[in-house]
Amino acid sequence: MIKVPVVLQSLLDSRDDLTTQNQQVNNFRAKEQECLYLLKKCNNIEEFKQVHARFIKLSLFCSSPFSASSVLATCAFSKWENGMDYAASIFREIDDPCTFDFNTMIRGYVNEMSFEEALCVYIEMLEDGIEPDHFTYPCLLKACTRLKLIREGKQIHGHVFKLGFEDDVYVQNSLINMYGRCGEMALSSAVFEKLESKTAASWSSMVSACAGVGMWGECLMLFREMCRETNLKAEESGMVNALSACANTRALNLGMSIHGFLLRNISELNIAVQTSLVDMYAKCGCLHKALHIFKTMETRNKLTYSAMISGLALQGEGEAALRMFSEMTEEGLEPDHVVYVSVLNACSHSGLVKEGRRVFEEMLREGKVEPTAEHYGCLVDLLGRAGLLEEALATIQTMPIEQNDVVWRSFLSSCRVHQNVELGEIAARELLKLSSHNPGDYLVISNMYAQAQMWEDVARSRTEMANKGLKQTPGFSVVEVKGKKYRFVSQDRSHPQSKEIYKMLHQMEWQLKFEGYSPDTTQILLNVDEEEKLERLKGHSQKVAIAFALLYTPLGSIIRIARNLRMCSDCHTYTKKISMIYEREIVVRDRNKFHLFKGGTCSCKDYW
Repeated sequence: MIKVPVVLQSLLDSRDDLTTQNQQVNNFRAKEQECLYLLKKCNNIEEFKQVHARFIKLSLFCSSPFSASSVLATCAFSKWENGMDYAASIFREIDDPCTFDFNTMIRGYVNEMSFEEALCVYIEMLEDGIEPDHFTYPCLLKACTRLKLIREGKQIHGHVFKLGFEDDVYVQNSLINMYGRCGEMALSSAVFEKLESKTAASWSSMVSACAGVGMWGECLMLFREMCRETNLKAEESGMVNALSACANTRALNLGMSIHGFLLRNISELNIAVQTSLVDMYAKCGCLHKALHIFKTMETRNKLTYSAMISGLALQGEGEAALRMFSEMTEEGLEPDHVVYVSVLNACSHSGLVKEGRRVFEEMLREGKVEPTAEHYGCLVDLLGRAGLLEEALATIQTMPIEQNDVVWRSFLSSCRVHQNVELGEIAARELLKLSSHNPGDYLVISNMYAQAQMWEDVARSRTEMANKGLKQTPGFSVVEVKGKKYRFVSQDRSHPQSKEIYKMLHQMEWQLKFEGYSPDTTQILLNVDEEEKLERLKGHSQKVAIAFALLYTPLGSIIRIARNLRMCSDCHTYTKKISMIYEREIVVRDRNKFHLFKGGTCSCKDYW
């Protein structure tokens, strides 16, 4: 037998040990890869728990930080029921959680809308001495945004600056959005202006910030600047906010341009973009386009139905809105606070008292939506418009929540329309008890007295308004011609083409005489003679806007007008006849709803 030298034997033994160790490592990695593969295949939390148990049994969870982090992330981002509760228990079992693990928990809680828990995890992270990275802060700032925690948001901004992440574009975009949504637009703009290179996401964040606080004009200015001065294309989120701005400013042409861009550049629009398009077209008075998009959507949610029902309400299509509401409930979607407001408004604008009462009673009976002052305001408006003033007053006096200025203002408006001074004075007293500083309240009270020719009371209410330093906003009408908006007030002669406009008004008056139009001077609530009333009536802002549009828009094109006050009955009759004489569709959006005038009729069926 040949003897092997001692040194050589030692080398051979070392080689065998190394081979064994390599085999063990390979076996460990193979088991780890197998478990990680199984982890990706989990479809529910029960399957996940079985795979989690396998990780623990094979000692992978405690010996491999990568495996532990993978198990945690899979559970935290799964969206399974009670997934975050189980993820939290996994997190507590990790001996030394790293930055990635803390980030996973923060992001998981934010995705689940548990924003307070996300902030608590961040505090724990700092207390444990774990240093955050640039992935930590976007989710944290989103939590502050949703909770409107501007103070905590500023503190986190300080941490960002201290740790050197102020140049990270994702962090910057989150700061822009957080400050904007919390109402700190100056700080939002400051962060935006300091950006060395503005990405599409940066512009979208700034547009979103403006939209979040209702700065619709600024929102559209930013969007136009982005499109004009850069080669960037806005993200879908930016498009959604731009469409919301178009909806709220009635910028139909820009909204249509955005829709065209979306169709050219995005193969499949998501539900948020489609819902924004429905809302935009509905609020801009293009109900047929809103309905077309709505009907072609594969999936719809509560927001989609709410936008469509609200659009139908604005057009006075109450019965169609009720059918849409029934369709929504049949699809298994439970109506929320906003949907009920939209349905009740639809009933109110269409005079569907019986149906409106039924919807309100169903909401109370089901008990899933707690009625608010807004819901009771809709019910009061429904009853008041229909002339059921005693019932409307009883509703206010017996409502189980605190009466506010909204319900009394709605009731006062109905009293003025139906010329009931006695009940109107009750509403006026209640509004004044609530220390109303709304000049519109005093104007409605004054107009109510003027209709009843109670001129001393008119003078008293006007004097009280002046003593309080309240200034009335004059009624105006805005018309869009060749992509530009023109604003007119009553008796307006400030426009360079005013001479031509008033010639057109005279021509319109002449043609109207042949159609049996008789001016309703009762709409002039001033103590002046009949001749003066006729002159004032001729120059109402809506009539001036129509004359301007007839002069400077192509024959047969639609005239679109927006006004800040409720349309008077004389302007309503006047516009119906003008639509017939000049064969034009005229769309007027007043304070309450849309009126589509065509061929001598109005879509509101004379109920507004």
